Amino acid sequence: MSKVLVTGATGFVGKRLILTLLDQGHEVYALCRIQGTEVFAQPYQNLHYVFGDLRNPSTLTTIPQDIEAAYYLVHSMSEIVSNLSEVEKEVAQGFIEGVKKTEIKQIIYLSGIINDEKELSSHLKSRLLVEDTLKKSGIPTTILRASIIIGSGSASFEIIRDLCEKLPVMVAPKWVNSPCQPIAINDVLFYLSNVLLNKECYSNTFDIGGPEVLTFKDLLYKYSKYRHLPRRIFNVPVLTPRLSSFWLVFITSVKFSICFYLVESIHTSSVVRLDGIQKILPHYCQTFDEGLEDAFQKIKQNSVISTWMDSWGMAGINPNINDYIEVPSDGCLKDVQRFKIQDSKENTIERVWSIGGAKGYSALNWTWRLRGLMDKFIGGVGLNRGRRHPSEIIVGDAIDFWRVLKADKENGNLILFATMKVPGEAWLQFRIEPEEDHWVLIQQATFRSRGLFGRLYWYALVPFHYFIFRRMAKVLAGQISS
Repeated sequence: MSKVLVTGATGFVGKRLILTLLDQGHEVYALCRIQGTEVFAQPYQNLHYVFGDLRNPSTLTTIPQDIEAAYYLVHSMSEIVSNLSEVEKEVAQGFIEGVKKTEIKQIIYLSGIINDEKELSSHLKSRLLVEDTLKKSGIPTTILRASIIIGSGSASFEIIRDLCEKLPVMVAPKWVNSPCQPIAINDVLFYLSNVLLNKECYSNTFDIGGPEVLTFKDLLYKYSKYRHLPRRIFNVPVLTPRLSSFWLVFITSVKFSICFYLVESIHTSSVVRLDGIQKILPHYCQTFDEGLEDAFQKIKQNSVISTWMDSWGMAGINPNINDYIEVPSDGCLKDVQRFKIQDSKENTIERVWSIGGAKGYSALNWTWRLRGLMDKFIGGVGLNRGRRHPSEIIVGDAIDFWRVLKADKENGNLILFATMKVPGEAWLQFRIEPEEDHWVLIQQATFRSRGLFGRLYWYALVPFHYFIFRRMAKVLAGQISS
């Protein structure tokens, strides 16, 4: 059994890798940037949490001295930044500084396939810079380069899924004809877990991919065929990556920054060339159709382990979640609804724990969708990213444009923090408390405004809040039906 550090533990790949490593008998230390984050709803034997910010190496002192290997699964794609390469390099250097003090024998990095170093997107340039930074650390580094990853919850898969499910006719730019070699998430996990402490893989770079070379257009048609959806795609020469990203952000659940970096990268060929890993770890990789079948099995069974939206990103919220769990009271604007629970505490908790996503918010859902659309227009995440699971919530989960800060289901205490674009900071809290011979639901929206505009924003919405929040609380308390 090896002691392994996993960075990017809350991300799409990180969560699944942790379970794979645990199944193989390893002792895993999950590094989370946000204090109090839970990667899973239930505890696992041999899984430990380490909290630290890779951009602040002084916070990484709790990394165990005796770790043998570390996975670097971190990226800064959650926000559009002009100096992406510098940010990525800074984070990678912080990671190296944190692990160099340990007994580490190997770093494993999941990068992107690079066919032509002269024509790289800003995203792939930053990946290449991180590769070089890790290799110069003096620690044996194994680099696995992948193209599009197919799996329920991956950003690429969700873009393909949303486009095909929503648009019978697509007007697509010429970049959809660029060749790529998609790989199923199960195969990515096979390679990530089997290069671990494999000396043949030390100080080596490998491309990993499925058996098919396809264009993005092929992927769209294959998905449509699998789902029995008649679709037509027409190419136009005028859509730039930025324009394409604006178009994608309104059709898909993926946020603008990730759309932009992915579209930029799809522009260039990403076909396996450095295939030396096949001699070291012979393995049959799934076809695109087989990867789709696996993805939909997970979706049907409500067993999607992780999604692209699980990661908190490197910017935004303060790494100390405790600064937000205590909902402020002084100098804040509030809407408080308090209603007697009509059926049972347990039923009310189930209703509260099911808000958002496909079920919506129990009251005037069209207004929530409109708010989500407005958020998309100004560069926010919008409402349509949904939720990971229809009724399970853990700290760190994304629910539409909220992030879960506290999820105490036993006592019926749920705190959500707004990730939508607002002139201030917003919380939505649900509490269930006893009162004489019955239970009451307390629903509280709290807004800490930023300047005069923030206060004007709140007061402009007060009439809507009255009807929306009041009806929502009544439905959750079981007083009226949705």
